[in-house]
Amino acid sequence: MSITKVVIALGGNALQEAGTPPTAEAQFEVVKKTAGYLAEISSKGYEMAIVHGNGPQVGRIVLGQEIASRENSQTPAMPFDVCGAMSQGYIGYHIQQALRDALRNRNRNLPVVTIATQVVVDPNDPAFSKPTKPIGPFYTEEEARQIEKEKGFTMKEDAGRGWRRVVPSPDPKKIVELSAIKRLWDTTIVITAGGGGIPVIENMDGSLTGVAAVIDKDLAAERLAEDIEADILLILTEVDKVCLNFKKPDQRFLDHMTVPEAIRYMEEGHFAPGSMLPKVMAAIKFARTFPGRKAIITSLYKAVDALEGKEGTVVTMA
Repeated sequence: MSITKVVIALGGNALQEAGTPPTAEAQFEVVKKTAGYLAEISSKGYEMAIVHGNGPQVGRIVLGQEIASRENSQTPAMPFDVCGAMSQGYIGYHIQQALRDALRNRNRNLPVVTIATQVVVDPNDPAFSKPTKPIGPFYTEEEARQIEKEKGFTMKEDAGRGWRRVVPSPDPKKIVELSAIKRLWDTTIVITAGGGGIPVIENMDGSLTGVAAVIDKDLAAERLAEDIEADILLILTEVDKVCLNFKKPDQRFLDHMTVPEAIRYMEEGHFAPGSMLPKVMAAIKFARTFPGRKAIITSLYKAVDALEGKEGTVVTMA
């Protein structure tokens, strides 16, 4: 029997719903719902690994560290890469616990583990001189300008949703813990490369040094899918399908895109940076790796149907 290997990239709505308070308790309630869909995918016989984002969470952790350090000099703020590791831990813990319970409710006693995952980036990546990755809460333009003035952060408008801090987002080059993920794959559901992975630079002596950046989780998921030779990269977001002319009168949903079509649509400016653009870029990159591989972009709620060819936007080489 042929087993289909899937890497799942979870979008922000899988961790936090619009209008819910930004608390760990509220996040866990959303994650419980998400785990039900993930367990259903496992129950269908797919082998899978899970990659999740951390944009709002790591921003809040950084903000909390800054506030604590101002209030008490005995609690210095942790470096940005450490904050990323913290977000991996607590988000992974929520997914791990909720998914274990959802699987047990379906009589599937599969182990679920979270790996603190480091991802090597190039120190000369141009992203370090041009921050683009949104993190943390949304602000009005007036609030954002004030934060820029007071803290020196780079603030940008995020796909019509408000203003957010942006940090460098270098390309993922290598997953440090890949061999461990491969060893676990046949027996365990692994939650890995959370928030895109902890970005590190590989030094001349082979040691690693963390850097202040956030790797896009969709591109990190693509890196993982490529390296473990997955059959499908499943990118879950807030919409059921990719569309052209988003939120315009002539909006058009797409069932399928070839790589050349996706590149053309991208060049025409149909996909917003920090939103749909990195998802399409990841889908293109994965579809190019090997004949027959495909990426699917859809919502969490349509994930099972999308894997069965009934929903979502499928991206293939031809």
